[in-house]
Amino acid sequence: MKKRALRLTAAISLALAATGAMAATHEADVTRATLDNGLRVVIVRDTLAPVVTTELNYLAGSDEAPAGFPGTAHAVEHMMFRGSPGLSKNQLAAIAANMGGAFNADTTQGVTQYYFVAPSQDLDVALHVQSLRMRGVDMSPKEWSKERGAIEQEVSRDLSSPDFKFYTQLLQQMFAGTPYAHTPLGTRPSFNKTTAGMLKHFHDTWYAPNNAILVIAGDVDPTATLAKVKSEFGDIPRKTIPARPRFDFKPVEAKTVKLPTDSPYGSVYLSYRMPGLTSKDYATALVLSQAMGSQRAALAGMRFDGTALYGGFFDQAMPHAGVGMAVGIFPKGGNPQPILTRMQTILAQAASKGIDPSLVDAAKRKAIAALEFKKNSVDGLANAWSSALAFQGLESPDEMKQAIEAVTPAAVNALARATFEPAHAITAILTPESSGKPVAGKGFGGAESFASTPDKPVQLPAWAAKAFGKLEVPRSTLHPTRYVLPNGLTLIVQPESVSNTVELYGSIKTNEDLQSPKGEEGVADVLDGLFPFGTEHMNRLQFQRALDEISAHVDAGSSFSLSVPSAHFAQGVQLLADNELHPALPAQAFAVVQHQTAGEVAGALQSPGFLFRYGLNKALLPAHDPSLRHATPQGVMGLSLDKVRQYYARTFRPDMTTIVIVGKVDPAQAKQVVEQAFGGWKATGPKPDTHYAAVPANKPGKLHVPDSSAVQDTVTMAQTIDVTWNDPARFAINLGNQVLGGGFYASRLTRDLREKHGLVYTVGVGFSPEKHRGTYSVYFGCDPDKVSAASAMVVRDLKQMQQQPVTETELKQAKGILLRRIPLGESSFSAIGGQLLTLSMEGKPLDGMTLAGQHYLALTAPQVQQAFARYVRPDGLVTAVKGPAPKN
Repeated sequence: MKKRALRLTAAISLALAATGAMAATHEADVTRATLDNGLRVVIVRDTLAPVVTTELNYLAGSDEAPAGFPGTAHAVEHMMFRGSPGLSKNQLAAIAANMGGAFNADTTQGVTQYYFVAPSQDLDVALHVQSLRMRGVDMSPKEWSKERGAIEQEVSRDLSSPDFKFYTQLLQQMFAGTPYAHTPLGTRPSFNKTTAGMLKHFHDTWYAPNNAILVIAGDVDPTATLAKVKSEFGDIPRKTIPARPRFDFKPVEAKTVKLPTDSPYGSVYLSYRMPGLTSKDYATALVLSQAMGSQRAALAGMRFDGTALYGGFFDQAMPHAGVGMAVGIFPKGGNPQPILTRMQTILAQAASKGIDPSLVDAAKRKAIAALEFKKNSVDGLANAWSSALAFQGLESPDEMKQAIEAVTPAAVNALARATFEPAHAITAILTPESSGKPVAGKGFGGAESFASTPDKPVQLPAWAAKAFGKLEVPRSTLHPTRYVLPNGLTLIVQPESVSNTVELYGSIKTNEDLQSPKGEEGVADVLDGLFPFGTEHMNRLQFQRALDEISAHVDAGSSFSLSVPSAHFAQGVQLLADNELHPALPAQAFAVVQHQTAGEVAGALQSPGFLFRYGLNKALLPAHDPSLRHATPQGVMGLSLDKVRQYYARTFRPDMTTIVIVGKVDPAQAKQVVEQAFGGWKATGPKPDTHYAAVPANKPGKLHVPDSSAVQDTVTMAQTIDVTWNDPARFAINLGNQVLGGGFYASRLTRDLREKHGLVYTVGVGFSPEKHRGTYSVYFGCDPDKVSAASAMVVRDLKQMQQQPVTETELKQAKGILLRRIPLGESSFSAIGGQLLTLSMEGKPLDGMTLAGQHYLALTAPQVQQAFARYVRPDGLVTAVKGPAPKN
């Protein structure tokens, strides 16, 4: 299932302060309780939007899997979506679809997590579903046989990634003899030996209230919510939990792994074992990792002096141990050895001489600030609490804050000495290799036919039918203030007070394909690569130090952003404006970035990913369409710094710019700060047109791009569509797409391709309208021998959308999905910023989502059918396949 941003982790033991079934403690919007059966509950009130996230964390994962069956916990996670006593899989799918939000799960080493992100009005439904699934789950051999096909497609997908292949070898070498020696994913051989009975035994053993932590975050009433939790879960009996596995780690032996990769660039990794999430030294390890990965540190410096395309450091922590990785990126055809030598020297110096204390202090400030930024999302807030309680063994995220504050430079240096030992390093070199040229015009097997028996409408349980009985456009919580500054810059401010932070999102309407002279392809990439080198007033280290001092992060370019504590908002905006309006663009840096970009382009042009995208676009678009322009190494090396500066002066204009600010800030104050920082920015000449022209309908076709590193095929079936972002038909297409691919198991494509036939792991529908053109697509991943059958089913389902109206049940469900997504689009600062920015850039009113909801509510089934019949061409699809050659 979908993986989330929680670290790889495992089980913990936590005694909450409350005792008794309904005893609870309350503290600053946090309510804690432990039911008599041992279920631990934390409710965190957050009024950012009328949205709630429920995360049920079972303290069992792949660590608890039987020997020889590493994917057992993962398989149980999948089967939890196949129904439970009192709730069939079809009802579960319909409920998940009607809620409109995220309904998924992830399996890690020691925790399996099930989560809902939904409108607050659906909290009762989410809790009831979680309760039913804790009580029991259907594990019939027939259902397991079907789900095994889907989970094996997931295995194939991940094993098609060279980075994942390396990661599996890394774990085997670093954690031999312990449960960490394998990933939670599982293997095809183990799944072939797994029985439904084994899965039921795992569920019945580990899925117990006294082995779970329930985190609820969002706009809810804590007292009423706790009463609902007691009602749903209070009578589930506790169980005797078996002993946990032991972790007796042996010294890591140095090893070098060499693998090919389909990436356009190569990677060098130096990996070391580090403290885990529950270790007393974890906060020190976190600070060490962030200090080593700082943009002011030596590893990042490899990018700026031209040694590597990129350098950095990151950590992947599990409860009992973690992995720290230094990484360096080199261009296709480049020599990785100098980068490896440089990385080894840097790490040796960190171990012998220690880490710059200023980098340690900056890393501590940023790590603490990151905890505050997590409050800017209802989902992120729930993640933070689940991570602290279920993954780190803490009582709250604030406990990690205290641990970080206590870290000293001496402790960081001691850990660096103990960690960066060459005799215990695992080295990996992933070298890009070409897989062959695309092959066009060949078929992927003969015609296939499938019986098209209409599915019976799903009869929802009464409690769910009541919850979803009424459809209405939800009330938006956004009340943005919009300004247009004298220089034409548009400023939108949405105040929010859930955290002491501010996030800024900005965009300049530019289009290199339409704004750069012929022969200067790649100029925008070179320009983007120069922004991190500082400003006319501060070099890159001075600029980064200024950001570190206020725990801010800046990205500059035609799309730019700022995240900063609200106390330093004005300073952060000034730094962003300096970088955006007065970039240094130094000659020495230009030479470095020019060579790096040329190397990146050289690798990209031969990579399966580029050949796949470019080949598909060539099949869809006219021969000389400007969007087919692309950089070449020769063209990039033919650029001059003057041409880059001219492109910057020509395309960066305030009257083509929108800035959205979300956070703890007053609109009038924000306007004053932005005017002071950006008000002197002027534009000359008429506004440019940055939108591609309309294109005719494409012809059908087939394309195969070899990818020697993949064991699974990536398939996209696409066509141009005559629906633009202002065309009213877009609402009907969007609504129909929810029927096709928007409702998890309840969607037609997922039901047909995955649930019924086990052909794919995931399948989705894409609709990308632009101002004058649009693209429609269906995409999936499957084994080579299943491409023909899966693509034939896609065509069949598209034709069915044209030939008969969708059912009333499907129509209502699709409307519910889209309407409930409106508050979900307001449940994080990034979602709010992205939504307001897009609406403004497209010239739409800022309440455009509410207006869209009104359109969706009014649509009829015949109108959806008419839109698909008029605009979608099932026999006009271009089918592009990346991976092994499809088989008949």
